[in-house]
Amino acid sequence: MSKKVTGKAFDPVIFKRLMSFAKDYRLQFFIGTISAILLSLVSVVKPILLQKVVNVYLENKDKEGLMYYALLMVVFLLSEVFLQFIFIYKVNWLGQHIIKDIRIKLQKHMLQFKMTYFDNSSVGKLVTRLVSDTETIAQFFGQGLFMIVSDILKMFVVAIVMLWMNWKMALISFIVLPILIYATKLFQIAIKASFQEVRLQVANLNGFVQERVTGMNIVQLFNREKIEYDNFVSINDKHKKAYIKTVWYYSIFFPIAEILSSIAVGLSVWYGGLDVVSNGSTNAGEIIAFIMMSQMLFRPLRQIADKFNTLQMGMVAGDRVFEVLDTDSKIAKTGDLQATHFKGNISFKDVHFSYIKGEEVLKGINLQVNAGETIAIVGATGAGKSTIINLVNRFYEIDKGEICIDGNNVDAYTLPSLRKQIAVVLQDVFLFSDTIYNNIVLSNNKISLEQVKDAAKEIGIHDFIMSLPNDYNYNVKERGVMLSAGQRQLIAFLRAYVSKPSVLILDEATSSIDSYSEKLIQQATDKITQYQTSIIIAHRLTTVKKADRIIVMDKGNIVEQGSHAELLAKEGYYKNLYDMQFANEVF
Repeated sequence: MSKKVTGKAFDPVIFKRLMSFAKDYRLQFFIGTISAILLSLVSVVKPILLQKVVNVYLENKDKEGLMYYALLMVVFLLSEVFLQFIFIYKVNWLGQHIIKDIRIKLQKHMLQFKMTYFDNSSVGKLVTRLVSDTETIAQFFGQGLFMIVSDILKMFVVAIVMLWMNWKMALISFIVLPILIYATKLFQIAIKASFQEVRLQVANLNGFVQERVTGMNIVQLFNREKIEYDNFVSINDKHKKAYIKTVWYYSIFFPIAEILSSIAVGLSVWYGGLDVVSNGSTNAGEIIAFIMMSQMLFRPLRQIADKFNTLQMGMVAGDRVFEVLDTDSKIAKTGDLQATHFKGNISFKDVHFSYIKGEEVLKGINLQVNAGETIAIVGATGAGKSTIINLVNRFYEIDKGEICIDGNNVDAYTLPSLRKQIAVVLQDVFLFSDTIYNNIVLSNNKISLEQVKDAAKEIGIHDFIMSLPNDYNYNVKERGVMLSAGQRQLIAFLRAYVSKPSVLILDEATSSIDSYSEKLIQQATDKITQYQTSIIIAHRLTTVKKADRIIVMDKGNIVEQGSHAELLAKEGYYKNLYDMQFANEVF
């Protein structure tokens, strides 16, 4: 997004892209446009009728004619009210439907991003793009574009009528127009820069609040309340200053515009009054009509600056939204092979991978996992254990090498079918603010409640769930805060179990739970790993010992592999790791 601030209300490219979303609502767009045109025509009828009333019927004291024109004015007034209703409703209806489509497109696009994008992006800023910025785009249509078109049409028609009615008095009224237009231009340039700063501070504020609310337990555990409060005050103050700057420009511009408008009215009355006194061609009806039309001419011009700001805000918001939409962060190579069921043969062939270019995490991994085999991967933090399972699921793309499942490169499979055959239980379990049942099936209506209950009984956690209020309909709240870490882990394991995967991956799934929960998971692990290929990032010795094969990693390389007994029989990395981490473990 360009940081350069100009007086242009909009970027033609962004404008064209925003308008492309209106194609599906051509009828509503047409109705809004026609109502704007009719509104501009109907609005100038009142001063014309008023001139006629003053010059003819008041002067001649014609009661019948006066009544007729009064009723005629009421008819046009009601017509203007009706057209105003149609116009406001339709343009705002159009704006809300367009942002609904933009939000859907943006959400769908973001769902396909690689994990790298989310690793490097602020959650608060992405929320701002999806919610706040799109709402600003709605104002672009509802309060900006159509309102500007309507006001310009009205000003144009009023100016034509003023010139037709009395061109000399019209030109006198127009004297201040260049000054007002120039002031409006300066106002637009200044306010655009201010609005860009406001949007930036809103995104920063959203990001800060989201992170601190999510990590409130860390804030309180480490007594950072005062520090984070001071940080919030500072960020909030920046937001306030950015917004007050926009208020400052408004407070300067609108009084100037009001003064110039009053001067124009005063000049019209002064010139018209002198002409009437001098028995010129001007009459009292024209003076009254000009007072009314001057307000109709200058009020939209004052307001149009504000509406241009809304238009500019919509452009800035559109630029930010399209920046995300234009981000190419999808998994590039995706085939059309449907993975209906895997035997479970997984092979890594000279796989190199780096999260940050030039900093390899995996350095030429070669690994063969046989169908039905359970392997455990151990190693120090940062050795690359979790990276391996992320690559199997294609959360990231490898730099070099090949990963195959059942003889086919993972690139050949469609992503949904690939991931459907692989169940993952992570150390940090994420649960949605929903019922336990919905968190288990994740809106998969093919898995019934009875199937979930049967699965829970098989792995021994049915009684735990039934002990909760509303059992399977118990709402765990945001991120599952109503459950303990061990309970969340059990739910995650059941979620993986009921999906009937071809490949099971446990990423240190028992590292942060109590002994009772671990025992339940171990029982379930023993059951499910009898039939599926399983990759386990091991933390507890119990899991390591039961694995068919143990893979030992260090600094992105596989340094040893073999059974627990084989690796302990020789002095090596695993033996040292065992002595340091596992020797005192009771099981």
